[in-house]
Amino acid sequence: MQVLKKQLKQKLTLIFLSVLLPAHLVMAATDQADQEKLLRARVMNRQQNSDHASHLQPVEKSLEFHGVFYGYLPCKDCDGIKTTLSLKQNNNYLLVTQPAKESSREFYEKGKYNWNDKSHTAILTARDDSIIRQYFIKDEGTLILLNSDGTPMAKEHTDGYTLRRSDTAKSREVHIH
Repeated sequence: MQVLKKQLKQKLTLIFLSVLLPAHLVMAATDQADQEKLLRARVMNRQQNSDHASHLQPVEKSLEFHGVFYGYLPCKDCDGIKTTLSLKQNNNYLLVTQPAKESSREFYEKGKYNWNDKSHTAILTARDDSIIRQYFIKDEGTLILLNSDGTPMAKEHTDGYTLRRSDTAKSREVHIH
């Protein structure tokens, strides 16, 4: 009887496993087919939606135009004014100037800047609102200082009032803070 029970258990186990094995293979094949369908759907979705230009918000020009600009501005009683202008992405600016004299100190000015698309100028307004500076934007890497009323400097001095962006300038002196 013991032997008969053992043989019965073995046969039942074999029958049970033979029933489960094909069911497991069918489930695995179904899962694989589902994964392939999902992958094909993702590829199709990416191909159809690859052009994001249709739903992008227009970016304000002043947010695109930023960087650090260097140059020497003319000075009546010194050899020039070393100038560093940093236009930041959040429309803030930092202007650092230092007259080229012995033991001259640096002057700092902070404020906001705006882009005037019509006149192609960057308008800098100091925090205390007492000083407004305007720079003509010649190209992405060049700013030219304008008179306080927004008119160009005298033609013979135009090159002297130019600041160049750090990634376009060939050589520059950096202010150490």
